[in-house]
Amino acid sequence: MEHRLETIESGLPNGLKILVRPVHSAPVATCWVWYRVGSRNEIPGRTGISHWVEHMMFKGTPTFPKGSIMRLVNKNGGHLNGFTSEDYTAYFETLPSDRIDLALRIESDRMANSVFDPAEVEAERTVIISERQGDENFPEFLLNEEVTALAFRAHPYRHQVIGWKEDLRRITRDELWQHYRTYYGPHNAVLVVVGDVSPSAVLKRAEELFGAIPAGEPPPPVIAREPPQTSERRVVLRQPGTAQYFLAAFHVPEARHPDSFPLIVLEAILSGASPMSITGGATPTHRSARLYRALIETELALRAGCNYTFSLDPGLFLFSATVRDGRSLEEVEAAIWEQIRRLQDEPVSAEELQKSQKQARAQFAYALESVTNQGFWLGLMEMVDTYRSFDTLLDRLAGVTAADVQRVAQTYLIETNRTVGWFVPTEHQEAQA
Repeated sequence: MEHRLETIESGLPNGLKILVRPVHSAPVATCWVWYRVGSRNEIPGRTGISHWVEHMMFKGTPTFPKGSIMRLVNKNGGHLNGFTSEDYTAYFETLPSDRIDLALRIESDRMANSVFDPAEVEAERTVIISERQGDENFPEFLLNEEVTALAFRAHPYRHQVIGWKEDLRRITRDELWQHYRTYYGPHNAVLVVVGDVSPSAVLKRAEELFGAIPAGEPPPPVIAREPPQTSERRVVLRQPGTAQYFLAAFHVPEARHPDSFPLIVLEAILSGASPMSITGGATPTHRSARLYRALIETELALRAGCNYTFSLDPGLFLFSATVRDGRSLEEVEAAIWEQIRRLQDEPVSAEELQKSQKQARAQFAYALESVTNQGFWLGLMEMVDTYRSFDTLLDRLAGVTAADVQRVAQTYLIETNRTVGWFVPTEHQEAQA
């Protein structure tokens, strides 16, 4: 399979790490630049600043004025994007392989020369606050924000990537610029190129384009550590809405921990396999999965699932459900706890384990077919663990045993380690009264 192909690792004296993976199945290549900065690197009063800097990186440089990056990539038959998470910020361009030099020029230029025009900063403030207000229209976002902030007391994972609205109103242009200068440099970045390329040519060009960018000072380390949770925490959110929502969060280890792969298989058994769940996307609940059978087939919930996300520091394993009209949050919660107890008390059968592993492996293999996704996974694993673990993903999934699944359920999915959130729409309360 193509994900078994060799990855060439190199580096520059200024600290830039370079990963090149030749894949010659199609005349396409992808260029990614990953920065080790996300919302976990933010302090109170400046939440959302990493995401805001990401937006500013599309506002142009003296060489590539505002709007020209998108126009040039599209004109050359490619596409591009960028995103911010708790642990990293990433940018990519996927182009015909004979045009990949354009991506390298764009990324080296905006690493060093992005313009933070004060007028653009103010325009983007309005855009991001509007984005935040849009999120607030969704009860699921509000409930997730409340539960996450309650689950984490010390660690910066407690705030959302988009940040608190009060901080977004206050952050200054100079603070954005300082954040950019602190974290955006070769000393804090990884360049990933995958596709129909010559590794020696890519490395030579990377040295020409990135080599002269000076290394900055090492960014301040994230020293916060979340203390163990010793008792259940609960929050009830009452606001206008049309449905009741349930969310529960359990503290679980970071990506490099040996239990991370049993947790992926646990997710697959309960909710169905989806590799995008590891990036924070929603896991579709498969009809054969336990939560589907226990909550949706029984008409307790319209939607139910769970989610485990690879993270640099210990994170959360989430259970969520949308309560069907006429059913109660108490019923939904009891059904979810019953499914957890089953996993703790009875090892999954060999047949169910193999089915879940096969499903997870197939989803991963499918996701790794495109060069864009290979660039994503190489970079993601380097951010949260090491890129070398990319090539062992499928083997590590296959190595998970029924005892592993039972053990992680018994270890992490316990009452004293959970934070539970209910969303109760005020209209629903009035209707019940």
